[in-house]
Amino acid sequence: MEKKKVIIIGASSGIGKELAIIFSTNGYEVGITGRRKNLLEELAGQLPTKSYISSFDVRHTASASIAFSVLLNEMGKVNMIIINAGTGSLNPTLDASIETDTAETNVLGFTALADMAYKYFENNGGGHLAAVSSIAGLFPNRFSPAYGASKAYITFYLKSLWNKSLKEKAGIIVSDIIPGFVRTQMAQGENLFWVATPQKAAAQIYQGLLNRKRKIYITRRWRFVALLIKALPEFVLIRI
Repeated sequence: MEKKKVIIIGASSGIGKELAIIFSTNGYEVGITGRRKNLLEELAGQLPTKSYISSFDVRHTASASIAFSVLLNEMGKVNMIIINAGTGSLNPTLDASIETDTAETNVLGFTALADMAYKYFENNGGGHLAAVSSIAGLFPNRFSPAYGASKAYITFYLKSLWNKSLKEKAGIIVSDIIPGFVRTQMAQGENLFWVATPQKAAAQIYQGLLNRKRKIYITRRWRFVALLIKALPEFVLIRI
């Protein structure tokens, strides 16, 4: 029987790390990537199944694409690719370096790897592509403009890839993982609520992916927040 294989881009900590542990515990061979090779090696030592390590920075799209291609070739037939690499910071002063770093990671880096993943599955009879966006992509946020905009981009791009797969009968499932607040470095600010642990978030993501859900809200109650946000008129949203 052919082994199940998954690649998690951005697995050195947080949700990505916990996803690697869950998939490996359930029998998947796991490819893990990130910028910090030492953390990837430490994680690989904890996984019960065979793992593959590739250290690269998604902001450097040319070298990241090469490294990703090498990883795909090394692993053989991969069933699922999850793009979890992302960054975000509060930036009310509009520091240009923060906005640029966010765009390079969450837009340019994501796009390069999502396209490669889609083409890989297209050439190999289908597969499952998932990526992490955010509830923050549903409304304008004066405290972190680039972050919210970049997450909205991810959501819309995934919708377009899903449309492409359906129209071309490519057999590619496309899932949008939409977290609210998760206890990671990106959960910044005061008065946070419904904050999930990375372990709980990963468990719900894993179940949603197994069920081939198109949208996976983390935690599930954020689905109702999303529905409320979508129902609000723009003049209300821009004043939140």
